[in-house]
Amino acid sequence: MSIFVIDNHPLMREAIGVLIRRLSPSTPVIELDRIDVVAQAVQQHGVPALICLDLILPDTHGVSGIQKLKLLYPKVPMVVLTACSASDHENLSLEAGADAFIEKSAGATEIGNVLRLFLSAELVTGAPVTAGKLSKRQKQLLILLDKGQSNRDIAETLQISEHTVKVHLWRLFRRLDVKSRSQASHLARTQGLL
Repeated sequence: MSIFVIDNHPLMREAIGVLIRRLSPSTPVIELDRIDVVAQAVQQHGVPALICLDLILPDTHGVSGIQKLKLLYPKVPMVVLTACSASDHENLSLEAGADAFIEKSAGATEIGNVLRLFLSAELVTGAPVTAGKLSKRQKQLLILLDKGQSNRDIAETLQISEHTVKVHLWRLFRRLDVKSRSQASHLARTQGLL
């Protein structure tokens, strides 16, 4: 399992790599400066377990890099780490296939909290889900989703950031093999997970 960090700023790329190595010391971090070298890196290191990328790279701008990588590696989770503002780019990034969006200005602690969720080994899906197989946090999320709470409301209730809520939801949806809040609530009700 390796993680690709794609950013054309050497210092930022190295900082993200250091942060990931602190969170998961045994995970190889492959630092790349553009999208065009990803295929070569995959040949050398295999398909990554996670891709972290900036939106502004020498060979892409905006969500085109996300779209290109999602076509090539549709099952690989993707975290956008960018200086671009969330108000302008977050929804576009998520619609293009990114699993999380973090502004670089969020700082190391917040970025680390989001990355930690992606580095967890709990991303396994496939077996039927029972209430006993969900984490305490996942059960809390299902209850709050069933109440119709927004990400902001969930963040306030659980006293975590909205970024963290989004990643928790991503993991929950992946665990339940659903694509939306309504599907998660429906499955929770029909499977007795609430």
